[in-house]
Amino acid sequence: MKVVVLSDTHAPRFWKACPPGVAEHLRGADAILHAGDVCVGWVLEELAAYAPVHAVKGNNDGPDVQAPQTLELTLGGLRVAMIHDSGQAKGRLARMRARFPAAGLVVFGHSHIPMDQSADGLRIFNPGSPTDRRRQPYGTLGLLRIENGTLAEVKIVPVT
Repeated sequence: MKVVVLSDTHAPRFWKACPPGVAEHLRGADAILHAGDVCVGWVLEELAAYAPVHAVKGNNDGPDVQAPQTLELTLGGLRVAMIHDSGQAKGRLARMRARFPAAGLVVFGHSHIPMDQSADGLRIFNPGSPTDRRRQPYGTLGLLRIENGTLAEVKIVPVT
C-alpha cells in the first residue's frame, strides 16, 4: 500500500493548487494522510481526486475543513494515529505512546520540520510542509509503503 503524507499546506496563501512536485507522488497512491493546516476545505477535495484522504484539523483550519482533531485508523493492517500538534519535542515519543497506545505509527505536523523517529514499537512521523518550508531547505512530503501491517519503507521527499 502506497500512502502519501502531507501537512501544513496552508492554502491559499502557499497552496494555490496542487504543486506538480506533489502531484507526481499522489498519482498511484492508495491513501493520502493530511496532518492539518489545510486551511481551506477545497484542498481536501482536490486531494481526493487522487486517492482517499484521511485528515485531522490543524490550528489554522477554517470552519469548512471537515476533519476531527485526532484520528485513528488501520491502513494495510497498520494502526495509524494522526494529530496536528504533538506538543514540545521533549518527551514526544512517550507522550504519543500514552495518547495512542494501539498505534504503530503516529503522523503529525505543525512544526513544518520533517521528522522520523522510532522507539519501543512506535514510529512518529512529520512530513514537513510541501509549500511553507520556513527555515527548512526544501518543501517536503512523506511516502510510506505498508506491507502486511508493517512499514516496509518510509521516506521524506523534497518536492520544491
